[in-house]
Amino acid sequence: MRDSTHPNPLHEREHWRDLCGTWQFAYDDARACLTPDDVTFDREILVPYPPESRRSGIHDEGFHPVVWYALDVPLDPADRQGRLLLHFGAVDYHATVWANGQLVARHEGGHTSFCADVTEAVRDAGSMRVVVRAEDDAADLSRPRGKQDWQLEPHSIWYPRTTGIWQPVWLERVPETRIDYLRWTPHMERWEIGVEVELRGPVGGNLTLRVRLEQGGNLVADDRYSVHWNEVSRRIALPDPGIDDFRNELLWSPNHPTLIDAVVELYDGDRLVDRVLSYTAIRSVDVQGNRFILNGRPYYLKMVLDQGYWPDSLMSATDEELRQDVLLTRQLGFNGARKHQKIENPRWLYWCDRLGLLVWEEMPSPYRFTSRSVDMLTREWTEAIRRDVSHPSIVAWVPFNESWGVPDLPTNAAHRDYVRALYHLTKTLDPTRPVIGNDGWEHVATDILTVHDYSDEPAMLLSRYGTLESTRRSVEHQRPGDRVLTLGGFTPTDQPVVLSEFGGIAFMPSTESGWGYSESEDEQDFLGDYSALLEAVYECMGLSGFCYTQLTDTFQEKNGLLYEDRTPKADLLKLARATQGRRTAREMTIDPAMNPFGYSLRWRKRQQPVMDSSEEQAELERGD
Repeated sequence: MRDSTHPNPLHEREHWRDLCGTWQFAYDDARACLTPDDVTFDREILVPYPPESRRSGIHDEGFHPVVWYALDVPLDPADRQGRLLLHFGAVDYHATVWANGQLVARHEGGHTSFCADVTEAVRDAGSMRVVVRAEDDAADLSRPRGKQDWQLEPHSIWYPRTTGIWQPVWLERVPETRIDYLRWTPHMERWEIGVEVELRGPVGGNLTLRVRLEQGGNLVADDRYSVHWNEVSRRIALPDPGIDDFRNELLWSPNHPTLIDAVVELYDGDRLVDRVLSYTAIRSVDVQGNRFILNGRPYYLKMVLDQGYWPDSLMSATDEELRQDVLLTRQLGFNGARKHQKIENPRWLYWCDRLGLLVWEEMPSPYRFTSRSVDMLTREWTEAIRRDVSHPSIVAWVPFNESWGVPDLPTNAAHRDYVRALYHLTKTLDPTRPVIGNDGWEHVATDILTVHDYSDEPAMLLSRYGTLESTRRSVEHQRPGDRVLTLGGFTPTDQPVVLSEFGGIAFMPSTESGWGYSESEDEQDFLGDYSALLEAVYECMGLSGFCYTQLTDTFQEKNGLLYEDRTPKADLLKLARATQGRRTAREMTIDPAMNPFGYSLRWRKRQQPVMDSSEEQAELERGD
């Protein structure tokens, strides 16, 4: 398995250049600048970190609706061979891009990638001046925004904003006729891998497509197809190992994250036109009765809520930071992560693929229901699925969370129809994975019935989900967060039930302020409280899995298993044993204080934050 730092690891070419680094930067609060010539760049920023972050070098958390970027890129003669593409991982929210003064791209959507063909703009030029205008109105609650706060200071469950470029930017040289898009679809039942290839550019002559698959250095398949159209769709038959022991070694799972390297080449006769490196895997995902199924067998989900924020860089991160989060999640004993209200950098998905971590991918929500919000979310969600559908680690799609963006589900038929429409659209775009229409409650269409229940009494969880019968009663009558679990004629029948948010135990140093859904006083209490909740959940026979809240502290929310700097709050091995179901006992109480969403929150105010523990983090890194 290759190990590179390419920003798009499923579609990697040899000739690319990283453009991250120091760019020119300017604010345009009056929205007065219409073209690059109107802008006075008066400061610098470190891309891809947003200007609200410390790591960007700016660290301005105020309201700035329009920002501008500029970078001068030297070119060499090779850059003018074929086509030259300028890629953006994500720009929040409306992006307009110029190259050498020519408008080359517009994109709407703060979490998905896009690219600009700059070939004509740089023809015969020795350099390229890239200028980006990003517009992001913090007050627009119709826009998919996830956890980005619309108030000046982060409050309740929302965090600092992200404006402008926040994922990698890179330049790529490609041929005139090229492999534009790849999609891999495993079919374990027939021991086949589906491949769909979209070509860009003139198609003619004697074009053929070659697909080579290797696993562990051994050739698995070497197929060649004639190309007559701009799309090629084939199924590649693999040799069936037959015996389960051999099959299990070749199937992708968290315990055996076996990846298959792929080389896809386009030929014109004997001449190589284009080559893309990629990878895939053999695995299947399904639901049967009340069980989640992985590779044809019932599989218990042990997930953690991961919000993907870092104290110095907000939603942006280095490749090593993304890798460390996946490693720490595995070291804590989890087999999956629910990436919450964020479409994560593809490099994180790469590490989940490679290191073995199941992923629920969730669309960042808007907070108002309008015709415009429907259009924006649907378009961006479609782009996210297209971008990420080939990652074997993704095992579920989640278009909505807790009725955000559809606040009147119980009373408004249009809101219910919208959730049903997104559920069915997602199933249409990807029939191979379960879809959770609206995670947490008020289900109207879902393959997995998910529940958000922050009771901190183990006995209460056991009474609600301890047996199949009590779970059915809870689904019908329980109201976690003061919301019904199903509505609008939706009647669950033998669906898996997953406790997709619970826990949220706050533990923080005496010098720090923040909140959680319950609170532990010291490290021993924290470990005991966590262990007791997990012990109770494992005894709940009505559940097919869980997702604990949460992996790390996130600004004012202090209910992580790790501090913001990724230092564990208790012994890592003991936490992992609890995650895996080791038994301890601990009494808990319920705090009656409620936030507007019906959750039980316990606040504690202190004067100053805890200091980072870099030595402990270094020990974790050395021990991976």
